[in-house]
Amino acid sequence: MQTVQIGSQPITLKRKTEHTVVAAVDTSSMKIGETPKGMLITVRGACVWKQRRQYRYLRFGPFIFHVTDENKRDVYNALRGGFSVSPYEHNNNSSPSLLQMPTRIASFLERWQHTMLSKTVTDGLILFDGSLTSGVADTSTQQMKKILDEARKRGNIVLAFSKMTNLRSNGYLITDVLLGHKPPYLLQIAGLKPKPPILLLGDVYVARFTKGNYSFRLDIDKEVPITCQIEAVEKLLGNDLFSQSYPETLRLAHIFCTFTANEVIAMQRFIVHKFDLKIINRPDMHKLLFGPFGKGENAS
Repeated sequence: MQTVQIGSQPITLKRKTEHTVVAAVDTSSMKIGETPKGMLITVRGACVWKQRRQYRYLRFGPFIFHVTDENKRDVYNALRGGFSVSPYEHNNNSSPSLLQMPTRIASFLERWQHTMLSKTVTDGLILFDGSLTSGVADTSTQQMKKILDEARKRGNIVLAFSKMTNLRSNGYLITDVLLGHKPPYLLQIAGLKPKPPILLLGDVYVARFTKGNYSFRLDIDKEVPITCQIEAVEKLLGNDLFSQSYPETLRLAHIFCTFTANEVIAMQRFIVHKFDLKIINRPDMHKLLFGPFGKGENAS
């Protein structure tokens, strides 16, 4: 948890309606079953873009993996082989645990989608789910810098929305600081001092775009001049829909990549019949031992 300074004067915003492409990416992953040797993982990604008042989307997946202790390193290294990373990053990310594999695989798919958008969209706004912090698990600094560089070469600006943050100002989460000011506006964040190898590749703001007690952390590529960052947010306001201060394009990306219960059942049946794998129904020991007081294996 880090304490930062938050700007006392909001940056007021005006909607700019000149046509600008808005594109967003999100991925989801989940464990869909266990086998005698490991687990079955599924991942899916979605790209959504709004162009001339129409939303379009592409979904990638679902991709299903049978990951075991024996093959997890091979699976992981095969998926990450398309990206060039430094020896430091390779050594720190080369051996995830079995339980970490769903999020690690989803991260590879997400970065691939980021790369494709940065190379195909022109003069647009690219929305990420999360922050522009690199050097942490699943986020290679070299890879993230390359994505941002590619986006800038084509005239794009990357904006990353975080639904959760641990940044605080005067003891309060930065997204809980609401001014008596009419939205839409931004609050600039200062005093961020990440410790190596963590690197902040974006300038950080609190974004509040609609009425109500909803705001988000917003990271914008720091290589983009401040005036262009503000203009990019104003173009976003003029080209996308907003509900509870969150852009519709990014919301749709989340919806299109999320798995439904029926899809999970269908994938389980497909795997059993196609590959003759046995899915084990392990008892939930928390509920078995503690009955109605058991929270379940995945609860904290």
